[in-house]
Amino acid sequence: MAVRIKNVTQRSLAGKAGVSPCDTLLKINGHAIKDVLDYRYYVTERELEITVESGGRARDIRITKREYDDIGLEFETYLMDKERFCKNKCIFCFIDQMPSGMRDSLYFKDDDSRLGFLFGNYITLTNLCDDDIDRIISMKTSPVNISVHTMNPDLRVMMMNNKNAGKSLRFIRKLTNAGISVNAQLVLCPGVNDGGELKRSLEELSKLAPSLKSIALVPVGLTKYRDGLTSLRQYTKEESRAVIETSDAIAEENLKKHKSRICYPSDEFYILAGIDMPDCESYGDFDQLENGVGMLRLLEQEFLDALKDEAPREVNRELTIATGVLAKPFIEKLKTEAEKCLGGLKVTVIAVKNRFFGESVTVAGLVTGADLIAELKAQNVSGTVVIPSAMLRHEGDLFLDGISVQGAEAALQVKLCAVKNDGYELLSMMIGG
Repeated sequence: MAVRIKNVTQRSLAGKAGVSPCDTLLKINGHAIKDVLDYRYYVTERELEITVESGGRARDIRITKREYDDIGLEFETYLMDKERFCKNKCIFCFIDQMPSGMRDSLYFKDDDSRLGFLFGNYITLTNLCDDDIDRIISMKTSPVNISVHTMNPDLRVMMMNNKNAGKSLRFIRKLTNAGISVNAQLVLCPGVNDGGELKRSLEELSKLAPSLKSIALVPVGLTKYRDGLTSLRQYTKEESRAVIETSDAIAEENLKKHKSRICYPSDEFYILAGIDMPDCESYGDFDQLENGVGMLRLLEQEFLDALKDEAPREVNRELTIATGVLAKPFIEKLKTEAEKCLGGLKVTVIAVKNRFFGESVTVAGLVTGADLIAELKAQNVSGTVVIPSAMLRHEGDLFLDGISVQGAEAALQVKLCAVKNDGYELLSMMIGG
């Protein structure tokens, strides 16, 4: 498969060697280039023979460079190919629970192994074949993040509404046997893949260590837009405790065998269960932060470490922190510690109820601009308002419902400051550093 070159950076290695915009890239060192993984893998070599085509005529261009130098080619799309669409119809799919009228990009169901490697996205393996797995192994594109959900093939078929869902589980073993690191994710649904099924899944996956690095246990997220979808419900306190107990039992076995817990319930499970989260050391390398595993504990540790570096002093500053319902009690604890140390600091923490998706959705990352505006207006908030950057898209300019940061500021007559999940940055924002 050939890839069209959109642009060649001025004075780049490729430009100096004679590659032109609108050339078509065919091969690098004899290897056909079909997407970004091929390109990135083969372009790292020091001696390159690049085969391009223009006007039906192919030519070879030689470039000598340092191993990881960029040669300056830009392509029509980041992947140099179309994104792979998810072929599953999972009973818990969040995208199926979203209302109409939002940004088109929010409805795209990604299941692309290349995005998984480049950005840490999770894939299901159901649209891959043995050749795809062999390419991952040969290129050592590790780690691979996999949405497993259950190791019971028949149950996986049911949960994902895909006849290939059970058969594709064999790819996990093929990857780990080849030394490819794997992080797994189980979205748990009460009465479906927890209980005995959860125990089975954790035991089977744990056998694949040490290449199997971690398993995140995440409770199903349910919005108010579930008409016509599978009947599911939220976890109770007792059920959340049962999930943690099952995970802890197997984690203890893993600690003895592999010196790692491997399986980790998300922060949400601990909050639902009313159980303190483990200390930071229990989370190892925090491989599952994007799944909300250890995120609050790490934030707390960083915040308290940063506070130790601040000698008691007067700061005389007032601000508001707006977050999700789930995180509010945790943020309250941090602000109390800061106010003890820093005189004149007054922080108000507000939990934004999620009216857009439904109040059962409590995470900060799904708070919309409209809900933020409504909550802060109701409480007559003024001045500076700190929000988690997770409320905004990657570019940091829009909320989920398309409201811009500037639009929200204008509606509220406040200054919004987005902060990453970083304790040092949070404290700095509090004291105006």
